[in-house]
Amino acid sequence: MFYERTITETIRNVSETFPVLLLTGPRQVGKSTILERLMEPERKKVSLDNPTVRLLAKTDPEMFLQRYAPPVLIDEVQYAPELFPYIKILVDERKNPGDFWLTGSQMFRMMKNVAETLAGRVGIVPMLGLTNSELQGNHFPAFEPDMPALLDRMKASQPMTVSEVFERIYKGSMPRLYEVDHVSLATYFESYLDTYLSRDIRDLEQVANETDFIKFIQVVAARTATNVNYETLANEVGISAPTAKNWLSILVSSGIVALIQPYSNNALKRVIKAPRMYFLDTGLCAHLMGWGSAKVLENSAMSGAFFETWVVSEIYKSYLNAGKRPPMYFYRDSNKKEIDVILYQDGTVYPIEIKKGASPKDATKNFSVLAPIEAEPKEDAISGVSHLKTQIGTGIVICLSPDILPIDKKNWYVPAWII
Repeated sequence: MFYERTITETIRNVSETFPVLLLTGPRQVGKSTILERLMEPERKKVSLDNPTVRLLAKTDPEMFLQRYAPPVLIDEVQYAPELFPYIKILVDERKNPGDFWLTGSQMFRMMKNVAETLAGRVGIVPMLGLTNSELQGNHFPAFEPDMPALLDRMKASQPMTVSEVFERIYKGSMPRLYEVDHVSLATYFESYLDTYLSRDIRDLEQVANETDFIKFIQVVAARTATNVNYETLANEVGISAPTAKNWLSILVSSGIVALIQPYSNNALKRVIKAPRMYFLDTGLCAHLMGWGSAKVLENSAMSGAFFETWVVSEIYKSYLNAGKRPPMYFYRDSNKKEIDVILYQDGTVYPIEIKKGASPKDATKNFSVLAPIEAEPKEDAISGVSHLKTQIGTGIVICLSPDILPIDKKNWYVPAWII
């Protein structure tokens, strides 16, 4: 079964704007599949996974581009960076939007070449796995705390029980697991990791020891939804802190982990400055930690962290699918007061708390830490701090509530399954 992807419109828009479309993201999230479904009859398709084709692309890129002249889809283009200068020559001659569609799953190798060679000529679209809304057959815009829009989502969404939510969390977002019945999750994810190591990681100078790297990924998985501490990560694996920093950057570039930055405003004091890390596929995260079933995970001490990770990844993907950079931050200060997510758009901050319960108590209590940034034009102009001020918008608690319900005048409970 094929699931229609929300990102389709973004891909079309970029292809109509730039001569080169580069669709990036982790392996097996459906990059090739979606482009194949969008291909015009005259567009050729070639994959550099084929060793013979790859050799031609690397040794004689000019001949390769004569054989596979645009419009063309080139899959796994990172294997032949030699193509980029010749693609540049062709797009400068032809000036046709959408001539080249490229896919790549090794961002850390590819982006330097793309930035240097195809600057101004390429539209880059990052893509991740399926969203919960796509699995329900919905194609919502990027998530925002807009109550009328969220009420409309309620009408189109299918309610999910706690068990159903954790089944989704445990399975993750890889399309293959939903398109084919009876796939073994353990076998799938072991194969995924093996492919990731053998094709994407093995040749990197920064990764000298694959065993340590796998252990590092497991340590990061165990700390999803926590602030980054390179010393702690390094000590657990037996590597140096600079190596831990390099390896985490590889996971981020690979689309496996996202780093959410702390919200900063000079009106706020004692804010922790370390980013927070989240796995972008909860199924892979659960496999790395060895959870045996969704039920075991739901009842574990890690259930809250996994629920938060899933919600953050769903919001994150909703922005990528809309062709936008996720405007996501978090708050934590030295007094250990936290706000899980802050969306910052158009001069307004929207505080979001993520809780596993159906109607968690006191979930909005830390929203008050944002009070110093709220705009009060007359007083601010006199005191000279108006430039530090902003607006505080609707606050929401994303939880397992059966409905959208008001908490008070400015804050709402929102069911996680409508994201």
